[in-house]
Amino acid sequence: MAGSRAGTLRSLQAVDTELTADSVEWCPVEGCQHLLACGTYQLLAPKDQPALDGSEPQVRLGRLYLFSFSEDNTTKPLLEVQRRDSSAVLDMKWCHIPVSGHVLLGLANASGSVELLRLMECEKSSYTLQPISSLTLDESCLSLSLDWSTRKSVRAREQPLKIVSSDSKGQLHLLMVNEGTAELQLVASWPAHHFEAWIAAFNYWQTELVYSGGDDCLLRGWDTRMLGTPVFTSKRHSMGVCSIQSSPHQEHILATGSYDEHVLLWDTRNIKQPLADVPVQGGVWRLKWHPVYHHLLLAACMHNGFKILNCQKAIEEKQDITVLTSHKMPNSLVYGADWSWLFHCLKPTPTWSFDQNDVGAKAADHYSLKVAEELPAHAHEQIVDHQVEGPARARGRAELKASLLPLTEDTKHNSKGCSSSSVPTHGLSHCSSGWNSDQSLLATCSFYDHVLHLWKWETTQA
Repeated sequence: MAGSRAGTLRSLQAVDTELTADSVEWCPVEGCQHLLACGTYQLLAPKDQPALDGSEPQVRLGRLYLFSFSEDNTTKPLLEVQRRDSSAVLDMKWCHIPVSGHVLLGLANASGSVELLRLMECEKSSYTLQPISSLTLDESCLSLSLDWSTRKSVRAREQPLKIVSSDSKGQLHLLMVNEGTAELQLVASWPAHHFEAWIAAFNYWQTELVYSGGDDCLLRGWDTRMLGTPVFTSKRHSMGVCSIQSSPHQEHILATGSYDEHVLLWDTRNIKQPLADVPVQGGVWRLKWHPVYHHLLLAACMHNGFKILNCQKAIEEKQDITVLTSHKMPNSLVYGADWSWLFHCLKPTPTWSFDQNDVGAKAADHYSLKVAEELPAHAHEQIVDHQVEGPARARGRAELKASLLPLTEDTKHNSKGCSSSSVPTHGLSHCSSGWNSDQSLLATCSFYDHVLHLWKWETTQA
């Protein structure tokens, strides 16, 4: 078995985002992996809304930034190439495959909509994101998260292109994407949680299955072919579940994070007990598996900064998760975090051992979905009620819940589009032949201090 890794973290750049930054995503598509999107959120204070009489919804402003990374610029490697004002951005994800030759970015916004933007190359090495389609799921609530069904590196052609989204009323929404026009079609909506459904995510190996986490402390699994009752309900987390990601590298591996300040690792074939449980001393808003090193997990831990976790021994030997790097950011909340995908065009040789069985994809069954007008009661769900040691951290709960209160109120705010070129996107490889495969780029964004951070994480074999 490969040895463990030690890592050193170095700050490369800090960018002022003006509004509170809460989402950051590196583009995964080859040729565009030097591009980074950052979403922001700002709830206007009452003094800034003199026209409101108390009956109107509060206004949430947002802005989407697009940056280009260049290692040739050592002082400011991130260059802003576009900014687009809109409704507040709560979550966003890039589609991992081109759609009709274009790279797509999906947004979940405060207007209760999912919006798709198309990446366009308007001139050499200059890009812009252009709105291409939008679907309002529920204008009386906030769209809180979304996930594409394409995260796994190999996708069977029979699998339709899908998006799952969650909202502040506790609902989940399944959408289909027309691969010719990129139009969004709502397939089903259903109540999943009693309070805010903070997160929804696909099982990337079986995309008929989705997972959700809510402020009711529940982690749930759903089979979208038989909606109405969850496949399972876990009560293992003691506070709101706000982060879920299926491993794109190893089947059956699932990571979840919660306000209870714990990251749990699961084998989805046995959801009764997690494989591992690691306290991270901060509410876990986002979790991201590394694009290359299959056992590395990045956690955005809100008031406790961010952490890089080694899950190898937890998966292979049912031992503890190891914290490789921990970085706290005073007077801020880290909401967004993501690894760079630049490794893909570098073709590194990982020094860790991992299962190679994921090179083949399972062909999906023909997709059929029966949606009842009235969902049946949850009579047959598997309920897993775990005993959690110790009381919930009241301090953390109060602090984290207070910081997210703006996310829970109803709103209606129109998005503003922006013009852009219609020149087709062409891939440009921004990879240096001298780049060290033991270096990872990552980005985080801070809620209170309005900063997008770029980091280099360098690892050595222990």
